[in-house]
Amino acid sequence: MERIYFDNAATTALDPAVLDTMLPYMTEKFGNPSSIYSYGRESRLGVENARKSVAKILNANPGEIFFTSGGTESTNTAINAAIRDLGCRHIISSPIEHHATLHTVEHVYCRDEIRLSWVKLLPDGHVDMEDLRRLLAESKERTLVTLMHANNEIGNLLDIHAVGNLCKEFDAIFHSDTVQTVGHYPFDLRNTPVHFINGAGHKFHGPKGVGILYINENVKIHPYLMGGSQERNMRAGTENLYGIVGFAKALEMATENHEQHSTYINDLRMYMAEQLEQHIPGVGFNGDLKGRSLYTVLSVSFPKTEKSEMLLFNLDINGICASGGSACTSGADAGSHVIRALSSDPNRIAVRFSFSHTNTKAEVDTVVTKLKELI
Repeated sequence: MERIYFDNAATTALDPAVLDTMLPYMTEKFGNPSSIYSYGRESRLGVENARKSVAKILNANPGEIFFTSGGTESTNTAINAAIRDLGCRHIISSPIEHHATLHTVEHVYCRDEIRLSWVKLLPDGHVDMEDLRRLLAESKERTLVTLMHANNEIGNLLDIHAVGNLCKEFDAIFHSDTVQTVGHYPFDLRNTPVHFINGAGHKFHGPKGVGILYINENVKIHPYLMGGSQERNMRAGTENLYGIVGFAKALEMATENHEQHSTYINDLRMYMAEQLEQHIPGVGFNGDLKGRSLYTVLSVSFPKTEKSEMLLFNLDINGICASGGSACTSGADAGSHVIRALSSDPNRIAVRFSFSHTNTKAEVDTVVTKLKELI
C-alpha cells in the first residue's frame, strides 16, 4: 500500500539535498566546534556560516540568532527570560497556543506568582485586538505578550506587526511562536517589532532536533541552559553541528522556492476544500480558511457519526496520514484544546490535513474518495 502523507504541519520529510549538505559533518568534518585545532575550526566555520545564512534570510544580525534543539526549547527560553531577566510580572497569551507555550506560561504562573491573562478570540479564531489593547492598557506591571504567528491546527495567521506595535505602545515584551511560519514566509526582523521568535528545522524539510531563537539585539538575557560557553554563552551544550548546517540549507532552499511552492501548496489546499464541499454533506472548516490563513493547513470539520468517530483510525488503515488537530494530541482522548476553545459542539469531528510541495492533486482525489466511503 502506498501511503499518502497529509500531516506536514507535524513534520516534513528531510530533503535529499539537505541530507547531502549534512553528511560531511557526520563523517570527516566531525570536530567539536569548541576545539581550537583544525577539526574544531572547520566545524566552527560550518556553524558560523549557517548562522550568517539564517540571519541574512530573516534580515537579522547574526548576533541575534541562537541555535537550539527546536521550537520548544526556544519558547521556554524566551518566556522564562522575560520573567526572570526583563521584569515581566504579567503574561498575556491565548488559549489556542501550542502546548510549548501554554504549559510554560502556566508553569511560571504557578512558580513565580505572576498574573496570567487570556486574550479573547473572535468566532473565526483570530485574536481580538481590542481585547488585547484593553489587557495591556489595564496592566500595572510590565507585560509579556506571547502569541503564535500561525496556529498549527487551524492555520490562522496573526498580524505580527499590529501586535508588535501594540506591545511597543505599552512597553511590553513580545514573543511570537513562529515555528509554522519560519521557512514558509519571508521575514524582515529588522523591521518587525518583536523581541523573540523561534523556528524548527523539521517544519520545512530540514532535520529534527534543531531550531533557532531570535533575540533582539536590544534585549539582554541570561542563559536558560547552564554548563558551557557555546552560542556566545547563551546556550550550553555541544552544538548539533550537522543539524545546524542542515537547518541553514533547508531554510535557503525554502526561501529560494517560496513563491513557487507557496502558490502550489495553497492551490492544493483550496482544491481539497472545494472537493470536500462538493462530495461530503455537512462538511465545514475550522479557522479563517479564506482570510488570513496558513497556506499549508486545512482544518476540516465533519459531522459526528458512528463511522466518523473512527475516522483517523480508518484513514491510517488505508495508508492516509492526517491528524486530529495537533500531532501532540492526536492520540489523546481529550482531543484538541484548539478546537475546544473555538467550538463546544460535540457533534463535530476535526481532522487536520497539511500539505507540502511533494503532495499532488491525485493524492487529494484519492483521499476525498476514501472519505466518501468512510463517512
